[in-house]
Amino acid sequence: MAGEVSAVETASWDGWRVAAERALYGPEGFYRRPEGPAGHFRTSVHASALYARCVAALLCRVDEALGRPRTLDFVDVGAGRGELVTGVLAALPYDVASRTRAWAVELAGPPPEADADGRVTWTTETPHGVRGLLFANEWLDNVPLDVVETDADGVPRGVLVAPDGTERLGPPVSGADAAWLARWWPLDAVEGLRAEIGLPRDRAWASAVSRVERGLAVAVDYAHAADSRPPFGTLTGFRAGREVVPVPDGTCDITAHVALDACAGAVSAPAALHTQRAALRALGVSGARPPLALASTDPRAYVRALAAGGEAAELTARGGLGDFGWLVHPAGIPDPLAL
Repeated sequence: MAGEVSAVETASWDGWRVAAERALYGPEGFYRRPEGPAGHFRTSVHASALYARCVAALLCRVDEALGRPRTLDFVDVGAGRGELVTGVLAALPYDVASRTRAWAVELAGPPPEADADGRVTWTTETPHGVRGLLFANEWLDNVPLDVVETDADGVPRGVLVAPDGTERLGPPVSGADAAWLARWWPLDAVEGLRAEIGLPRDRAWASAVSRVERGLAVAVDYAHAADSRPPFGTLTGFRAGREVVPVPDGTCDITAHVALDACAGAVSAPAALHTQRAALRALGVSGARPPLALASTDPRAYVRALAAGGEAAELTARGGLGDFGWLVHPAGIPDPLAL
């Protein structure tokens, strides 16, 4: 009908970074929903308690490298509902646990069931002066970023998005974003190619690493490197265990893989990049089946070992969790994962 205006024409348009920030962390955001992230997707933390035990083993290595200090920090960045930090504390030997000061960093704040005995300090800011282990498991992939797409002339333009997920192209990329794109994710002059500007993640990670006075900072995430960037980006959504089209309305997770090489480049300190498979194996994890003879001599032990082997296999599987990247920044200590 003449004179009607479509919903798209009247929509509020933002870049993906602004839209995702509101949809994930705003007052009605996805990460403030009562079921928490575990109600929508499964991380290594949720896959097996073995993962928390591995992080606890890493913290023990850091403790030894620091000379067993009177106070040892463990900082869980992007703590969700506190599953990792509580699992790590439970897995530590008593002597280490008694000296450990635990922090859960989470913008959404603590859940109602948060640690009742005060062993974990919940905060929205990473503490300064960390002496111990700062561990960020699948945090950087939820640091919102802008998306760009090449137009018909091959010019990278910012992608604008409406609350219902409808997209359109905005102005050409410029300034620091253009410099980041040229350095870390250059696009050919072909229409329709997409990239995700990782500058907010670089800055977030550099800030987190700067809080570690002595010890180790680790970021764990699905990642890609400069020689294998996906031509159409990785932005996606998750809802109730299923991958969905990303819509910035607070009903789904909005995530994208991380350019961990760019994050490493944002920090002046030395860094190492391991796969999760290699990192966990360096911590003593193996997905090997127990010897069949054990089934005859100790059936219960065989069943327990078989279950543990299955969990280890999932955490280190190629094409799955084992392909996660572990970005490691030692501060004043050797890399405890050096192979």
